[in-house]
Order: sequence, then structure tokens, then C-alpha cells
Amino acid sequence: MNVNAAVVSSFDHPPRFEHFDLPAPSDADQAVIEVLAAGLHPRVRSAAAGRHYTSDGRLPLVPGIDGVGRLADGTVVYFVADDDVPGSMAERAVVDLRRTVPLPGDPDLVKVAAAMNPAMSSWVALRRRVPLQPGQSVLVLGATGNAGRMAIQVAKRLGAGRVVGAGRNPEVLATLPDLGADATVALTDDRDATAAALAEAAAEVDVVIDYLWAAPAAATMMALLRARSDRSRALDWIQIGSVAGPTIELPSVALRSANLRIQGNGQGAVSVRAYVAELPSLVDEISSGGLAVAVRTQPLAEVERVWSEAEAPGVRTVLVP
Repeated sequence: MNVNAAVVSSFDHPPRFEHFDLPAPSDADQAVIEVLAAGLHPRVRSAAAGRHYTSDGRLPLVPGIDGVGRLADGTVVYFVADDDVPGSMAERAVVDLRRTVPLPGDPDLVKVAAAMNPAMSSWVALRRRVPLQPGQSVLVLGATGNAGRMAIQVAKRLGAGRVVGAGRNPEVLATLPDLGADATVALTDDRDATAAALAEAAAEVDVVIDYLWAAPAAATMMALLRARSDRSRALDWIQIGSVAGPTIELPSVALRSANLRIQGNGQGAVSVRAYVAELPSLVDEISSGGLAVAVRTQPLAEVERVWSEAEAPGVRTVLVP
């Protein structure tokens, strides 16, 4: 089937709106879906540049890891794209029906397409990796990004007693209390002042959701551990993103002198089956208005232009065929 799609032919160039030969479904679990909306997530950008850890280097490819679409029988669903088929940024896509969730009522399809991916990281992290206990406290490191803003809301919805948001963008940081943050910390170039602010606001948290990694994560770990009243009390660190860099230099004393437990959340750390099992409850949260998201809608045909534009802080772009 020939469809219009965002096509990546080089990892050094944005996708172009071109014709693409969509493969036929390979078995009874697959079907062709009419794509209604697909989110332009950071994960999509990294895959289209060949930089994501799941990338296999094969070209051409159609980017897009999820979306909202309509099946042949008229059912509107949220779907997660399979790694073995072209992505969701096309007029039509091949989907695994086991990775779809019907959308109840009359939901805002663009909002669902925008919110599911950034919300899913913290939702799965706090339900599957380190199940959040009612009343526990959470620090979101990198809270001024889309996923970080979602994590503030998710932590509250899942019963966190106190949530601290830390990030660099002062304008977005000022909006976090409206999303549920009980305290905020500005990450600045003044290392000592930042460490002191983190220690004061978040030394006693139970869980850290980390979208930054690299030097900011290492500095935050040491600031929290040095100020913690009881270092033997568990501090669960969930590594999700690496906006600040892919590697970390961490003193060994951080692991020997405190009960610091570091683990990741992503493809491989959690099974596809576990991710899919969490989709219905997250769809319900988003559809009911439980999670706020700012969206801008752009036509798929303008993907090359849209790809090169700077993202507005806190706003997720959704492409619509």
C-alpha cells in the first residue's frame, strides 16, 4: 500500500513528506490503521537521528512510536508502534492489535497523542519499577521538560504526599505549583547554591525520577545523601532520561555510605507486556482530564519544517495527517 508519510532517508536530515510503500500485515494480530494524530516526542527525534539505543541503523524509516488512529471497524484507539514495522507518522500504519487501547467516549484525540508518551515514563516507573506508596515523597529532576511536568502530576495522582520539581527553565518552574509541586528548586550554574537548595527541599525524599543524568544527577545525589538524616533509609533513584548527557561520574562513597538504589525505566527494563498493561489506566487519566498537557497541532505534510523548529517549553507537538 502506497501512503504519504514522514520518511527518513538520512540520519543527517529531517524527515521529508514523501510516498512510502507500507507493508501488508504479516499475521492476524496486525492490521492497517488510519492515523489521526502522532506525537513528536524526543524519543521520536532521537530514533530519526539514529541515536536512540534501540536504533538498528536501517534506512529508510518512518518515525513515530505511538499515536491515535481508527481501525477498519471504526474503533478509535491509542496504539504503540511495534519496533519491526514503520512508525506512526504516516496517513496509515500497521499496528499490532495487542498494543492498542480503545478510547472511551469522545476524548480529545490530539491531547491523548500528546500526553501518553511523556506521561508513560513516570506512570510506569511509579507503578512497575518502584511502586509508590501512599504519602511517599518524590523529587523530579528535569521537571521543566514535558515529561518532567507530567511526572509532577503523575506522582500526585498516584498518592505522593510531597513532590519537589527541579529544573533550569525559570518560567516553566514557576508553573509547577499549579500542577501539584509542593516545592521547586532552580538548577543553576552556581553549584554550591544549587546543592544547598536541593538539600533543603529534597533531602528526605523517597524516590527520585531523573530525566537529566550526567553531572546534574551526580551532583544531586551527593547533595541529597550528605543532608539525609538517616542514610540507611532507602532512596530509590529511577533513571529515565539523559538530557544532560549519557554517562555519569559518581564517587563510590555514594553507594557505600547510603542506601541508594539506582535503576532505569525504559524499553528492556520493563517488558512490552507490562507497558501495554498500564495503557488503559493511563488513557483513563488523560481522557478524564486528570493530567494537563499543552499541545500544538501541525500538519504531517509540513513535517520537514516542523522538525527544524524550536519546541516551545512545556508544549508537545502533534502531527495530524
